[in-house]
Amino acid sequence: MNRYLLDTHALIWFMEGERNLSTTAQGIISDARNEILVSIASFWEMAIKISLGKLKLTMSLHEYFQKTEQSGFLLLQAKPAHVLLIETMPWHHKDPFDRMLIAQGLVEDIPIVSKEILFDSYGVKRVW
Repeated sequence: MNRYLLDTHALIWFMEGERNLSTTAQGIISDARNEILVSIASFWEMAIKISLGKLKLTMSLHEYFQKTEQSGFLLLQAKPAHVLLIETMPWHHKDPFDRMLIAQGLVEDIPIVSKEILFDSYGVKRVW
């Protein structure tokens, strides 16, 4: 079994059935042998964007939590080790949610399913 952490856009595109999701990402997420993790930071990012009117989803955020659980995805909480790594990370990327995902991927040694090429500058494993 392999473990993967979904970037926020990968989660949304998978749940919304959008074609923007790469074939590789779709295969990873759909493979029941893989353990798929979703960061609490992704839900936080979605909540902020929804409240600002910058994100529209086909279901409520509450339903996203439920569907994530029903899909067998695991919620990855923010841990002190993740936050402490962010303090020392270089500023290649300024988005606070992406920085948390990068830190979680590095600390937990989990590849991130993401189209964000900038993640590579941190040495985190990324698949797309």
